[in-house]
Amino acid sequence: MLATLGFLRLEGQQPPLLEALYRWLDSWRGIGDITVGMAHQGYDLQLTRYDERGWRATFYTSGIAHSVVKGSAWEQTPWRATQRAAWEALRQTEGSAP
Repeated sequence: MLATLGFLRLEGQQPPLLEALYRWLDSWRGIGDITVGMAHQGYDLQLTRYDERGWRATFYTSGIAHSVVKGSAWEQTPWRATQRAAWEALRQTEGSAP
């Protein structure tokens, strides 16, 4: 998951394989696939639209009490917000690993 999200962060001219990755993940289906992948790693997603301000995606540790935010992002599209929030959550987890 971390590698996939890392490729989405690359800027500039994209080779055809990365263009396919963007087409897949820059969609509602992509949000679902990221959500399922993150759920397997112990995260829940909250995705909210705020009129002209855009979308906020927040990943929490799984469970009923969502008080510990692991990754959060504001973006103009729901898929970008989800991707950035997932990246943040996974990077935070990777940084805390021994």
